[in-house]
Amino acid sequence: MNLTGINLSLWDLISPISRTIDMMAPALAEHHMRVAYLAMRIGEELHLPQQTLIDMAIAGALHDIGAFSVKNRLDLLVFDDHHCDPHSRAGYLLLNGFKPFADIGPIILYHHLPWNHGQGLSFAGAPVPETAHILHLADRVAVLMHHETSPLSQVSVICEAIARNAGAVFAPDHVAALMRFAERDYVWLEASSKFVEAILKKRVGRHSLMVEMDELLGLARLICNIIDFKSEFTATHSSGVAATAVSMARKVGFSEQECTKLEIAAYLHDLGKLAIPSEILEKPDKLTPEEWHIMRTHVYYTYHILEFIEPFGDITPWASLHQERLDGSGYPFKYMAADLPLGARIMAIADVFTSINENRPYHEGRDKEEATRILRDMAAHDKLDAPLVDVLLIHFDEINALRIAAQTKARKEYDDFQAALAA
Repeated sequence: MNLTGINLSLWDLISPISRTIDMMAPALAEHHMRVAYLAMRIGEELHLPQQTLIDMAIAGALHDIGAFSVKNRLDLLVFDDHHCDPHSRAGYLLLNGFKPFADIGPIILYHHLPWNHGQGLSFAGAPVPETAHILHLADRVAVLMHHETSPLSQVSVICEAIARNAGAVFAPDHVAALMRFAERDYVWLEASSKFVEAILKKRVGRHSLMVEMDELLGLARLICNIIDFKSEFTATHSSGVAATAVSMARKVGFSEQECTKLEIAAYLHDLGKLAIPSEILEKPDKLTPEEWHIMRTHVYYTYHILEFIEPFGDITPWASLHQERLDGSGYPFKYMAADLPLGARIMAIADVFTSINENRPYHEGRDKEEATRILRDMAAHDKLDAPLVDVLLIHFDEINALRIAAQTKARKEYDDFQAALAA
């Protein structure tokens, strides 16, 4: 990966994230992709420009990222929706800081706003993009589609429900566009099929952009917030891991380029937690065996999301192998020492160090003596790389201060996010 930037298809990153979010519950399967596909089809029928279609597809793939719990997501599957639900604002706030998403944030912010006979073109004095209303229509059509029966047998019922709400809830021009392709069987078959993601990739995924390293770092931070802000208890975790890992990497001679890659990997290391319900992440008691098995899946999902992003290179193993152990007792691959690159070994130590020093629902942060004991014990039993643990312990106070500063900053960002959400 070139330090000055990489040529990145945002779709290659967004689509597996979208699919992972939908893994929270079987009823959500392919919902994001279905909405993206239907929005794109409506947009094509309206002869919208290609870039607008791409923006809508990306917005559709991410439109419910602000709904963190299974309950929130399932509530959104009720056809008669309400704009007051905060998930659309949360999604907007999470995406708003990334320049390439400048036109996508407002689409998500207003994607539950009713048309209201044209008055929905503005809200609280601010203009509302037409694409937000297209996404709203696509989302409600997707909600009406049921997995249990043939998609073709549902078309007339769906169209009748949408037509009844034309003008009041949906823009009549958008409804008319939907009706024009409603008799094309392939649209409904594609929308409800397992191939919908591949179809979208073929149509919009070939478009890429040059992302500078500072922008890629910003994107990683954005994704980090989407992951960590699911729960107050995880809100600062990845920031602490990143500060710890980068500090350790500098101590062992990583170049600045390698340190930047490691920082990106740290921000993404818990990416698979997008598939873990907030109900589990926030549980104050010990997890049941079934809940623990669900929690363990997150590292495999991290690997699965990142492995197909070719320009990421070393970032993928560094991010996704942080629960592997040198003696083969880790997960999900049961790798041994010979399989674990230096970056992954650093990440594993940074993750443990951050976890034991921060407050969690099930334990208070350890003091220096207890943290040192835990790390030395794991190194002695061939769980963590002993020479790297020595580096951390020699510079314990310095590295811990950097961790605390990073997590304090992340806590302020989380508190600001919550305040903006409540405003």
